[in-house]
Amino acid sequence: MTRARMPRPHEVAAARRDPRLLRALRERRHDEAWRTRGTCQSVDPETFFPAPNEPADAAVALCRSCDVQGSCLAWALEVGDCHGVWGGTTPRERRAMLVAWRGEVQPDPDALDEAGPPVRDRLLTLVPAR
Repeated sequence: MTRARMPRPHEVAAARRDPRLLRALRERRHDEAWRTRGTCQSVDPETFFPAPNEPADAAVALCRSCDVQGSCLAWALEVGDCHGVWGGTTPRERRAMLVAWRGEVQPDPDALDEAGPPVRDRLLTLVPAR
């Protein structure tokens, strides 16, 4: 397994102009029921999580035809998901987008109060201390 590298400055600059990221910024929190309408609902989930040495072309092509691509990508960037294809992007593309996303999106204090701590923090409370 290889370690993910930090995106280079030119990759982050390109990500800031990427139409997929711009759409995700527009559609962020626009549609809470996006998962029920995704094209991925009728496809084997393993399609979207190819092995590291396999191409993700099939999953990316499916995502490009999906109506909820922006909301899906916004969700993946919001939670920092680094695996699989989300919103028509590969993990490598999302790493650069994540840097741009964090520079553009400020945490919503109201959303934190309603939802509680981030998912990862809530999961860590379930892990017994050693």
